[in-house]
Amino acid sequence: MLARLSAIALLTLAIAACGSSKTDRGLSGGAIGAGVGAGAGAATGGSVLGGAVLGGAAGAATGVLTDDDDLDLGDPAWD
Repeated sequence: MLARLSAIALLTLAIAACGSSKTDRGLSGGAIGAGVGAGAGAATGGSVLGGAVLGGAAGAATGVLTDDDDLDLGDPAWD
């Protein structure tokens, strides 16, 4: 179970760099992280809200702290 959650966390952190600005990456990373965290909390019988908060914070921080050169998936759909 821990290996599965670790893999989900790594994928979330890798995808958190979507967007062309720090704000884009922070918002998308936070949203993705919150969704994955809530799902992980529900799947493990833990707190869904706690998982969403922790996942959202980790995803947003990762998104803001990444550079444009770290992962380039193109322009966001809203541009």
